[in-house]
Amino acid sequence: MEENARPGPVRAALRFVRKAGVLLADYEYVLRHQLRANFERDPPEALVDEAGEGAPIVLLPGIYETWRFLHPLARRLHAAGHPVHVVTSLGHLGMSLAEAADQVEHYLREQHLSGVTIVAHSKGGLVARLLLGRPDASARIRRVVAIATPFSGSPLAVLVPFPAVRALRPGHPELVRLAADGADVGRVVSIWGWYDPHIPGGCALPGARNLRMPVGGHFRILGSPAVLALVDELTSG
Repeated sequence: MEENARPGPVRAALRFVRKAGVLLADYEYVLRHQLRANFERDPPEALVDEAGEGAPIVLLPGIYETWRFLHPLARRLHAAGHPVHVVTSLGHLGMSLAEAADQVEHYLREQHLSGVTIVAHSKGGLVARLLLGRPDASARIRRVVAIATPFSGSPLAVLVPFPAVRALRPGHPELVRLAADGADVGRVVSIWGWYDPHIPGGCALPGARNLRMPVGGHFRILGSPAVLALVDELTSG
């Protein structure tokens, strides 16, 4: 009986070690790319200029990320022929969802964009989701590809002493209103990993296409070859 009980604790220990490794790799990824972003000076216009005939893409970063954090993804999409638009007025995306959606909606109108695919990370996906509930903005959006987006919030948000992060907790009024706005989310593809240390409940969005990938992490998922190939596929169709 005692021998039969051993595999349980062993498996639990292995899962713990595996998740700890994912957490360390996740923070190594975010620190490395935040450092890189601080030294980059490429103008955002370069992602639109000399693009091919691909559909326009709007890139939305997550909280405390600027668009430069997603610059490697932006360059990949630009090289595939897409004009890639970034909304620099979002800054580090510490504003409310409504304020951020206002900024993106204004950009879409100002640039006369239509048939847009929004590729978003984390909180950026919530901003894109909010835009689907606004008639003018929604009419301009073809698809939303949301990577590691806490559509139902994250219970860990209450542990962070910053209002912008606490606003991502389950039950926050912004998330409650978002879930009840009745927007058609059939154009949303939600992608997340088998283990996200920041969103333990996963990123499934009822009514959307939900894809749980065999990669761990909240940030390093952005560099996963499998996820990048999937983004290529979703933005080319």
